[in-house]
Amino acid sequence: MKAIMKVEPGVGNVEVRDIPEPEPGPGQVKLRVRAAGLCGTDLHIYKDEFRSWPPVVLGHEVAGEIVELGEGVQGLKPGMRVTTETYFSYCGKCRYCRAGNVNLCLERRSIGSAVNGGFTSYLITPARNIHELPENVDFRAGALTEPLACVVHAALTTPTVTPGDVAVIAGPGSIGLLTLQVVKAAGATAVMLGTDADEHRLELARDLGADHVVNVQRSDPASLIGDLTEGGLGADVVYECAGAGAAAQQLLTLVRRRGRYVQIGLFGKPIAWDLDQLVYKELTATGSNASTPPSWLRAIELMRTGKVRTAPLITHSFPVTEWEKGFATFEDRAGVKTIFTPAE
Repeated sequence: MKAIMKVEPGVGNVEVRDIPEPEPGPGQVKLRVRAAGLCGTDLHIYKDEFRSWPPVVLGHEVAGEIVELGEGVQGLKPGMRVTTETYFSYCGKCRYCRAGNVNLCLERRSIGSAVNGGFTSYLITPARNIHELPENVDFRAGALTEPLACVVHAALTTPTVTPGDVAVIAGPGSIGLLTLQVVKAAGATAVMLGTDADEHRLELARDLGADHVVNVQRSDPASLIGDLTEGGLGADVVYECAGAGAAAQQLLTLVRRRGRYVQIGLFGKPIAWDLDQLVYKELTATGSNASTPPSWLRAIELMRTGKVRTAPLITHSFPVTEWEKGFATFEDRAGVKTIFTPAE
């Protein structure tokens, strides 16, 4: 079967290779991949900005159907439409694992970076990672469960937003548009920020429920935020979803004193950031690393109830043999979300 692989360390070194079809071991499940989302992390792996263990098949946003069960697997059956959590293994003994924060385990190894992922035809994953897709969620939309679970972890599992808040989101890419929907579902007023290159994405933000959208190259969002907040004090919570230093700095000026700054996007490199603002404003600043098991349950419920729609984010689809075209859509900021499908 054909697979998009990081074949060795260094910048680039990604290619399509033929690899054997895998077989599940005890406690594992074999999935026929139906759709796999391209994530910014895949681009960071391509650029050697995110650790990987090559040779390895990329792709960790996956939906498909169960085709085979390993020894001892109970409660699942072939034919089920499912998605999978990403952590292939973790120690289970450290303070983070014992507290349920397996995303922070130093020994965690994930599909798509350390273990073969979903940019191929078949995937092996631990049975404990499986979640059945709701009937109203197809494979393409279901492949975006993983990024939605990451956003849920950032905004809800780690409580950063409350009803009535004014929330500002920078970066109307897939993560930003999911964050928009999650904070709206939590009862906040949502303001989406973008640039000239994001005009089509800002329109989609409007369609997905943004209360206000602002092109920061055309107008200053500060006056709008002032009008929306009591006494013009500033936003209650801000979310950096673009992985852009300029966006991070601007959000520091928009958040109110004793407000909350949440970093979701990855910069891929150190940035200049005015940390004095954390002191002057007494800000609470939090980061969010991937997802936790409870965030998957909430993500799936948000999709099942229609409070979050992932399908409208998908703008491109390519077979894995055309991976360069798919990666180019991300680099060129064309569309929003790209999906890969198996070549076979």
